[in-house]
Amino acid sequence: MTVEQEHPFAAFGLPGEPGSEVFWASAGSPASVPADGGGGWVTLFLWRGSAARIGFESWSPDVPLRRWGDTDCWYAEVRMPVRLRVTYRFLVGDTAYADPFNPVGAGGDRSLAATPDAPAQPHWPALRADDVLPVPPARVRWASKRLGGRRTVRIHPAGGGGPVVLLLDGDDWLYLHPAATAFDSAVASGEMPPVTLVFLPSKDREAEFGCRPDLWEAVRDELLPLVAQSGVPADQDRLVVAGQSLGGLSAVYAALEFPELVSRVACQSASLWWTPGAVVSADPLGGPVGGTVAACLRERRPDLSGLRIAFDVGEHETRMLPHCALVETLTERAGATVRASRSASAHDRAGWRQALLRDVAWALG
Repeated sequence: MTVEQEHPFAAFGLPGEPGSEVFWASAGSPASVPADGGGGWVTLFLWRGSAARIGFESWSPDVPLRRWGDTDCWYAEVRMPVRLRVTYRFLVGDTAYADPFNPVGAGGDRSLAATPDAPAQPHWPALRADDVLPVPPARVRWASKRLGGRRTVRIHPAGGGGPVVLLLDGDDWLYLHPAATAFDSAVASGEMPPVTLVFLPSKDREAEFGCRPDLWEAVRDELLPLVAQSGVPADQDRLVVAGQSLGGLSAVYAALEFPELVSRVACQSASLWWTPGAVVSADPLGGPVGGTVAACLRERRPDLSGLRIAFDVGEHETRMLPHCALVETLTERAGATVRASRSASAHDRAGWRQALLRDVAWALG
């Protein structure tokens, strides 16, 4: 038997003795092969150095790496379902590292992996962990009387500017995922009209994104007037709010409580399990299905005929799906124009980000 047949890495296309320079020269992004029986994939992750483990974002518990003999080659063969895109990082003690062999990163210490059948994500460039994302030069300094504190809000006129797209958790879309570049590309391809991105950073997500009016009163009365004075073209009459997780919950809440302000929403994996106190409970998702939003829709029966809202959720978020499905149904019954979809991910921006582009374009009609 040849060396390639003796070690498990040959099945993933890696030649040479594990740990040799020939071997490392051929190492690249995590490679996948079909799993035996039951469908899905087996994906090989490689790490060169000392003992480490893989930390996956939401999809799986940490996976320890095994060492090949006495070499510097550490590896894991991870069983993955069909259609999955996931954020991961290597953890050495308490320190996180991006995958040095993977050219697709998300910030300085994260990488992205996708199974071969995961849908493509056009418009999102492959950026290594050490690449510096371009930051929009236009900005406003917001010292909020209602929310307290100061924050820098960046503004980017994609395609020259147009309807405002308010991106909640804006720093993630600035520094982890290059939303400005992706929206520029989508506009240039004709998949959406020119828009003006407003990157709203959060200071206290649990406080600001719960079902409370403070944030949206501050956006209406403080932030949007600053955007109007910024000199960047911004059509606030066609505002789209885009949010994920707790940010998605906040976007849905705004559509219910501030319909004169928010009538177009693109939310990904909104935390629709939310009820007061659920975040700090032992099982946040174990409460009533649809949480406070579903209760509001049932009890108040609002007229949502003026609302255009896109819901997306990761198809591997099994406990999130019932909460989202119920609110989708109740929102449509209340008269809203609803789009519902499922992304190839767990609770992870890596999988939602293509839905962000698509659903913002859809929300604008």
